[in-house]
Amino acid sequence: MMMTGGCLCGRIRYEIAGEPVDCTACHCNDCRRASAAPFTAWLSVRSADFRFVAGTPRFYKSSPRVERAFCTDCGTPLTYRHATFADEIDVATGSLDRPGDAPPAHHTWTSQKLAWVQIADGLPQHPRAWPES
Repeated sequence: MMMTGGCLCGRIRYEIAGEPVDCTACHCNDCRRASAAPFTAWLSVRSADFRFVAGTPRFYKSSPRVERAFCTDCGTPLTYRHATFADEIDVATGSLDRPGDAPPAHHTWTSQKLAWVQIADGLPQHPRAWPES
């Protein structure tokens, strides 16, 4: 399976070669603030299956064990990497060229969900990370 994506302005492009490890909709405070959205959908893949093919994103530590990447020109959030899962990288599903190919399988951090967000898709909901950490 090959997936492609990039930022809004097109400066940064990436490729994913391989099957997803997981797909989730995260409702945690950090993802919400980093994306300025009520929740963020993530596609998790093996690090070896992901590569930037054009442009260079900016990386920053959003918390002690987490590094995120974004485009410095348009601000698009692109990736999330947690030190506990060093062999995986999470890719912002909305940055895929075909985000419909990677629907979430569940919701995580619903304990931090905004009260006005109503989840009615029937997918499993986890109060914290999944699998529980």
